[in-house]
Amino acid sequence: MISSPTALRRVTVLGSTGSIGVNTLDVVSRHPERFQVFALTACRQTEALLRQCLIHRPAVAVVGDADGADWLRTRLAEAGLTTEILWGPEALVDVARAAETDIVMAAIVGAAGLPSALAAARAGKQVLLANKEALVVSGQLFMDAVVMGGARLLPIDSEHNAVFQALPGNYGRLPDQAGVRRILLTASGGPFRRRSLHELEAVTPEEACAHPNWVMGRKISVDSATMMNKGLEVIEAHWLFGASADRIQVVVHPQSVIHSMVEYADGSVLAQLGNPDMRTPIAYGLAYPDRVASGVAPLDLCAVGQLNFEAPDFVRFPCLSLAYDALREGGSAPALLNAANEVAVAAFLNHQIPYLAIPNVIRRVLERAERTTVSSLEGVLEADAIGRRWALSLLN
Repeated sequence: MISSPTALRRVTVLGSTGSIGVNTLDVVSRHPERFQVFALTACRQTEALLRQCLIHRPAVAVVGDADGADWLRTRLAEAGLTTEILWGPEALVDVARAAETDIVMAAIVGAAGLPSALAAARAGKQVLLANKEALVVSGQLFMDAVVMGGARLLPIDSEHNAVFQALPGNYGRLPDQAGVRRILLTASGGPFRRRSLHELEAVTPEEACAHPNWVMGRKISVDSATMMNKGLEVIEAHWLFGASADRIQVVVHPQSVIHSMVEYADGSVLAQLGNPDMRTPIAYGLAYPDRVASGVAPLDLCAVGQLNFEAPDFVRFPCLSLAYDALREGGSAPALLNAANEVAVAAFLNHQIPYLAIPNVIRRVLERAERTTVSSLEGVLEADAIGRRWALSLLN
């Protein structure tokens, strides 16, 4: 169960070599009196994981396969470290629910991160959820696991973290019980906010990954460019905060200074502001309910100068519309949406399809794929597999 906030807390970072994982370790290293690393995991980035292990000296490290485990075990033994090396999906689940860990940063990208995040919730951990797909594909199942396991779920996406800070109480309750009218999720608009559809036809993966405000991994950068990232966040917000699709509005805010807002029945709008740096929500999640230094520079509003807002363009960004459609349908539709998106984005990054084909693949999967029940992990994984099969068949 959750330990005292004042005690030394042991942290497991699932996906430690990605941008969220790296930022998490940066914050952890600033507070050795508060946090200790228990486990680090990476799939294929074994050299990066080796460097992290040499610095943070975890008790356990997990990699994707046996060859990677052998390589890492040898390198760490040469350095005199006794870190236990495990490999494979089951090992991820094991470290996520291990009795030796208090806080689990769930930062494995995509549906692959669901089983370990779910295991942490069922084991009653403090779960810092950076993997939005876990809630997108298995919303009710995941929230039930949080309640039954007695876990504490803290959103790490900057938008949901901002909403959480602006809401009274906790999520899982309907917003109208707290006088909430709407949740306003801000979006930067990505690198193509001003480009015409004609100009988007020739977009390259390198252009799509060049986000104007945030430093992120390649997949999430493309999602930001298509605004699918925002669509997934709409679905995630539904489950975190109990809001219907009609009460979650996306607002394009190019400066990425206001991370999201909550509008109340009396006309008040509460916003959380800060520089666009993921260490802010990470530090909030790690130390909750306390606040600790994150290493992020103070926000200089005079230097920012102005804050702009505009409505999203659903024609230029059809992925956002598709996500709203999937949320309103419910059932396995969000899982199909997410699976199709992952396949399409990977194909785009590999130069197999053009940028504008991404929403077309997703739309056709939602039109054609059979629906299934998603009341168990097996059902969720089945829906995910169906979405991937349909998307791959369309690519072929």
